[in-house]
Amino acid sequence: MDVILGLILSATLLIFSVIKGIDILVALTLVLCIFLILSMKRGLTLKESVKVAFKGGKKSFIVLQIFVLIGAIISLWMVSGTVPAVVYYGIKLISPSYFIISAFLLSSLVSLLIGTSFGTIGTVGISLMVMARAGDANLFAVAGAILSGAYFGDRCSPMSSSANLVANITETELYRNIRNMIKSSIIPLILTCIIYTFLSLRHPLDYSNSNIIIEIVNYFDVSILVLSPAFIIMVLSLFKVKVKTSMYISMATASLIAFFIQDYKIIDITKTLIWGFKLQENNPLFHIIKGGGVLSMVKLSLIVFMSSALNGIFEGANMLEFIQEPINKIKRKDLLFLVTIVVSIVSAMVGCTQVLAVMLTNMTMKGSYEKNGIDKYNLAMDLENTAIVIAPLIPWNVAVLVPLTNLQVGPKAILFSFYCILVPIVNLIILYFKSKVHIKSVINGKIGS
Repeated sequence: MDVILGLILSATLLIFSVIKGIDILVALTLVLCIFLILSMKRGLTLKESVKVAFKGGKKSFIVLQIFVLIGAIISLWMVSGTVPAVVYYGIKLISPSYFIISAFLLSSLVSLLIGTSFGTIGTVGISLMVMARAGDANLFAVAGAILSGAYFGDRCSPMSSSANLVANITETELYRNIRNMIKSSIIPLILTCIIYTFLSLRHPLDYSNSNIIIEIVNYFDVSILVLSPAFIIMVLSLFKVKVKTSMYISMATASLIAFFIQDYKIIDITKTLIWGFKLQENNPLFHIIKGGGVLSMVKLSLIVFMSSALNGIFEGANMLEFIQEPINKIKRKDLLFLVTIVVSIVSAMVGCTQVLAVMLTNMTMKGSYEKNGIDKYNLAMDLENTAIVIAPLIPWNVAVLVPLTNLQVGPKAILFSFYCILVPIVNLIILYFKSKVHIKSVINGKIGS
């Protein structure tokens, strides 16, 4: 009972902080204190509680390395002219009347190739948002389309860390999981494309009052060569080079281009790498092309570390055992999937990261799936159809907080992330009708015998 009250209080604090605009770190610190107290109530000493929390926090260090790289690559792609060049050619090639659906499809393709939602948003996503701002687009709809596309690949790319995480914790084969995920995403994907096409026609881009192409050409060299940092990421992903290695090579290339082609000094490139890219205030592109930098990821890194510490407390104090007994009584597959959705929502709300949402959901639901004779491949698919796509729908979860920070839009964009919304809903509806058909066949079989 104390854990339930703790979860309710924690969710209330986090929601309240988002509504009132209070720094999420304040709410998360209070949540961490709540569960430290509960862990001591369950028999751990303060020293032991802090120890398990720090042990959990250390697990986030690998993720934090990626954060630093994302902040760095965004700034270097800007100072090298890569982002401006993508915007320049994108405006010329993408139809203004189909921009939102194009943003979704392009983000989906890139995320499928490089396997990282954050990397997709930090590269092509930034470029698309620059185009959207220049064309006076519905920024929330565009950001939602980018989010959807980024998590399309994050969910089913063989390069994806989340897809590999699910395969690892469920002890399943990655490529078999991917085949299952593709099958279960066909209907949500079609519906998402229809919605974004409709929104594109309702909200076309308008460059009539924008001189962005002229301004980009005036300030940046947009020759094909400056696109090479982006091409490097794409090509190396095809050869299954590790994402971090690809990012390092892309960053090095961008630095050289910034120095030799864009005529930036080494000191300016270094400052941009740390503080982010910013033009002078009198530059017409000042409000359009900006952002990135290693320091932009400090706050987000703290959130991830504290969330991982929270998971360490859950594990160290065995706080989730009480939930599993009632869940184990559920027999119908559609109801079990519905519970998995609910557990994913709570895990994503309290855990604050996609990784913790997946791990907590798996920890809670695994026994129920085994008791019902449901194989581990179905569990893996259900984790992908719930925790993976639900985490980006929670405003304070890092899975969406990082993208929204980089795209420089508010939480309202989440409402337009239709792919992430439709995947769990559509699969729940399908399972519901399958269960009804199964129940009818069982009843008819008994009557017939």
